[in-house]
Parts: sequence; C-alpha cells; structure tokens
Amino acid sequence: MIKFVDLKQQYNSIRDEVRKAIDGVLESTSYILGQQLSDFENEFARFCNAKHCIGLNTGTSALHLALLAKGIGKGDEVLTTPNTFFATCEAISYTGATPKFADIDEDTYNMDAEKLKKAITPKTKAIIPVDLYGQPADMSEILEIARKNNLSVIEDACQAHGAEHHKKKVPIADIGCFSFYPAKNLGAYGEGGAIVTNDKESDELIRAYRDHGQIKKHVHKHIGYNYRLEELQAAVLRVKLKHLDEWIEMRRKNAKIYDEMLEDCDVARPVERNYNKHVYHLYVIRAKQRQKLMEHLNSKGVQTAIHYPTPIHLQEAYSFLGHERGSFPVAEKCVDEIISLPMYPELKQEEIELVAKSIKEFTK
Repeated sequence: MIKFVDLKQQYNSIRDEVRKAIDGVLESTSYILGQQLSDFENEFARFCNAKHCIGLNTGTSALHLALLAKGIGKGDEVLTTPNTFFATCEAISYTGATPKFADIDEDTYNMDAEKLKKAITPKTKAIIPVDLYGQPADMSEILEIARKNNLSVIEDACQAHGAEHHKKKVPIADIGCFSFYPAKNLGAYGEGGAIVTNDKESDELIRAYRDHGQIKKHVHKHIGYNYRLEELQAAVLRVKLKHLDEWIEMRRKNAKIYDEMLEDCDVARPVERNYNKHVYHLYVIRAKQRQKLMEHLNSKGVQTAIHYPTPIHLQEAYSFLGHERGSFPVAEKCVDEIISLPMYPELKQEEIELVAKSIKEFTK
C-alpha cells in the first residue's frame, strides 16, 4: 500500500530529537506560554523573514484573530476563494462579517485577481487570498488591488510554510496565518497555528486576544480567547522547523518526478508559476473520470484524496448566501476533477513511478 501520507516515517527520522524536546518540557513543568513557545515564535519569525510570530492553538484561530486585528466585524464583507478548506470562511463568520467570493484561476486553483477586482463592493473591507496546496496566490497583484481600494489583506498561508513569491517567503501580506495541523509541511503532534506579521500594533493586540485579552496577568484590556499554543507542541515544532527546508526540497524533487512521469498522461498536472516556489503540501492533478481513476488507483494499492470536493459557496452552512451551482464555474469545474496523489518527503521514487504507471494504464 502506498499511503497518501505517512507521518510514521517522518517521526522515525527525528524520534530521538522529539523525545528529548518533549522530555525537556515535562522536566520543566512549564506547559503554557513558556520558553519553548517564545523560542519557537522567534525562530519561525526568522524563517519567514518577519518581525513577529504569535503561536496559537489552530490555524482557524489565527485567521480569526488576524481579522479582528484588522478591525473586521459585523456589517463588513470579506472576499476570499470558494476553493479552500472551510475554516477560511468560518473565521470570517466568527467576526460577524459576511464571506464573499471571487472565482479561481484554472491553472493554479488560487484566487483570480481579475475576478477579485469585479467582486469588490462598498461593503468589502478585507481580502483573504489562500496559498492553496502550497503555492502562493498572485499576491503582488492582489496587494495592489487592495491598496487601490483601501482594503486589508490577511494571507491564508496555512498550507504554504516556506513557499516563495518573487523570491520572498510567505506571508507576502503584512499579516499571514499558518496551521500546524499534523499533516502540514510543518505539523505539530496535535493542533497548532500561528500569525506572522511585521506590524507591532497587530502583534501586541493578537498576543492579548489569544490569552483572554490580558496585557499582563489579571489585567484584561479586551474580551479575548483561549487560543494559546501549548509548550509541548512548540517544542515539537522547534525540532521539525530545523528540517523543514530539507523536507521542502524533498517534496519538490518528488513533484518533479511526478511531473516527468505524468507528462504524456491525459491528466492536468500542477502548474507552478515562474515567480513562485511551490512547496507541494499537496500534489493535485485533474482527471475527467475522477471516481473511476481513484478506484483504479485503490485497486493498485494507492491511496488518494480530494481537497476539497465541495466549494464553500455550495456548502449547506452557507446556503443563506444564496449561491447556486454555476455561481463560480471555474471552481466548480475544478473541484469535480481534482485528485490529490500521495505526497510527503519520504515518498520513494519507485513508489511515485508505480502511481504514475497506474495512472498511465488507466488513461490509455
């Protein structure tokens, strides 16, 4: 069986480092807002070439607090993509704002900047572009659109740790959100998230919000949340961060092998823009007969997945927005065809070749 993702292989490669880090936290008996978190925040900020990092309990919380830091609330509209994980929109709803959508680019599956321009209304206050599957959105163009319309930009980089746009690491916006869900390129051993920003005022406000609105112990300036990243997770993330650049290059090498092996197949391969560095959190193809292809791959012992089968505007939870099928045709077309193939750093070339061979058999 070729697993879709194999976290056990990664753990085995860093087992001793991880156990030592966890033992250190247990010996310290400091579990919340301690030295491990502070060190991780400093190290991840440096990794992103940013000034500040605030560790949080999930990527969803990161999106929520980033929106609050930008003053988003009831009566506002926030533009995002219909082709993303549900949490992107969920966080908008947490603030009382209303999510709106701009359709996607068919090659990259990210927000289409030209369609974004047309979607802006007088109520629009912010944009959440998503660096989907590990490739940055067209951030230069999106930021210029935002500047001209006086809009905030919160970059959802939850799948794109280490990705680059015009040789600059994400986030490209002045505030970006990350998830450390276990299967992410940089994953915790449980839940985790972070906000990275260069804005000191946002940094201070978010730090208060994550800890019940406290600016110091028992001094609550805001009504906040319990969104803190635990010390154990921070310790694990510090170990894994040391290996992230190497793991990214392994992912990119595997993606290149896939690209070469699938060149003559009747499937759409990922398109990496020449100004981007894709980190391949997922390797996503498109096929006309998706279900039959997935069944064929399963019969060959290959696990696959779909990210994400239903665009957000067609989810029952957002039926009150009044969208019907056909509202965002590019996203709808793509989500009916996408398949995520096995992708992780430790994936072997012969395993990729078997996956590609099985796809070739089917398409012929």
